[in-house]
Amino acid sequence: MMLIRQAICVCLLATFLHPITSSGLFRVGLKKRRLELDDIRTGRVIRKLKHSQGGLACYPTLGGDSSQENQVILKNYLDAQYYGVIGIGTPSQEFEVIFDTGSSNLWVPSIHCKFLDLACWVHHKYKSSKSKTYTKNGKPCTITYGSGSISGFFSQDNVEVGGLVVKDQEFIEATHEGSLSFLLAKFDGLFGLGFQEISEGNAVPVWDNMVGQELVKEKVFSFWLNRDADAETGGEIVFGGVDPAHFKGNHTYVPVTRKGYWQFNMGDIFVGDNSTGFCEQGCDAIMDSGTSLLAGPTTVITQINHGIGATGVVSAECKIVVSQYGEMIWDLLVSKVLPSLVCKEIGLCVFGKQTGVKSVVEQEGSSVLCKVCEMAVVWVETRLKQKETKEKVFEDLNKLCESFPSPAGESIIDCNNIQNMPNVTFTIGGNPFSLTPQQYILKTGVGYAETCISGFSAYDLPPPTGPLWILGDVFMGAYHTVFDSGNLQIGIAKNA
Repeated sequence: MMLIRQAICVCLLATFLHPITSSGLFRVGLKKRRLELDDIRTGRVIRKLKHSQGGLACYPTLGGDSSQENQVILKNYLDAQYYGVIGIGTPSQEFEVIFDTGSSNLWVPSIHCKFLDLACWVHHKYKSSKSKTYTKNGKPCTITYGSGSISGFFSQDNVEVGGLVVKDQEFIEATHEGSLSFLLAKFDGLFGLGFQEISEGNAVPVWDNMVGQELVKEKVFSFWLNRDADAETGGEIVFGGVDPAHFKGNHTYVPVTRKGYWQFNMGDIFVGDNSTGFCEQGCDAIMDSGTSLLAGPTTVITQINHGIGATGVVSAECKIVVSQYGEMIWDLLVSKVLPSLVCKEIGLCVFGKQTGVKSVVEQEGSSVLCKVCEMAVVWVETRLKQKETKEKVFEDLNKLCESFPSPAGESIIDCNNIQNMPNVTFTIGGNPFSLTPQQYILKTGVGYAETCISGFSAYDLPPPTGPLWILGDVFMGAYHTVFDSGNLQIGIAKNA
């Protein structure tokens, strides 16, 4: 009788510890934390590239054309909202990680942290000596993010995710986390769900090993994010398929256009019923669960924030460009000069090698003038197609300057005006996917301290990789997202 009781207890305990998998679906519950204004400011997608300088090539590359090697999207995870629990080793050591479709490696802090590395010591640490399934690797590696870098070495061990055990998974033991962001972060590490093409050290991602070890029936995982700030459940990742309770209607599927990030082609963007004119011929975009906001080129993000009534810091540089170069921009576009060449023709965007040495201030100033010029070109070109008068175009362009993103990136919204704001619609797979003001506005603070922030963030990635749109949690919180690695496609449907 005692043995029977113990067996029943073990079965009940297993039920509580592991998700029900009779349907072939394996689930990881997500926790959600509230974003604050400082998180948003610090966590903006970093607007620059990092190039590796030889040695061990541990920075992600996009593959294919050698000219595009070492161009990476740098992100800051301080504003990450959603994270879940995994286990590493035997017996399992638990870690809270960000599940990130915009990267491909698994890393957690190591017990071998450097002595004065506070960021490492305040989080859970992996102890290889405590695991019976640990295999030594030792290959060194460094990963650079917008917020700093982590360095360490590769190891192998079993990884438990949603009740599945992936054997001999290669991961990084981080021994140095060189940033205040990692010290303040609520998570321990990162769980990459991108393709192996951007994996540091060419390590096989956990998802690929799940498939290769035949742990899932379908080569599909899906995200459901709960945007209800008061809900206990932050969301759920389902490995091996989709849960019909997570979405409404049918999914729209679009092909992955480039393996590495989950990249696809996106069509035009509308503010209310008005086209921004930026993506009429298509834009490259990625679906990225590791980015909280929705990021895109400054030129069109400024239009969107203007259209929804957001205000940044009034940019003197913006109004200078309009007053001094507006007529020239108009005339060049009327003369059928390619829009991509207009700002170069008037000398505000200079490409290629420069002579002499510029100060940081001069470089930043030139960059601002170039971005303002590009924004003005897109605006004027769109209005020319709509046959608006020159006076009306420049009157509105001056108003647009007031929505140019502030240096910290944030754009403020009047919280009392949310009900009157327009939807913002993205065209994907020929279908419209709209975000309501309630979905794209982030509220921080309470009472008199309540602040409303636009969820649209400026991010400029230069060619050949850019320009690139990053559809983060602002978008994924409204739409259930399916990542189908078997058929190389992404599915989108309304969240339930």
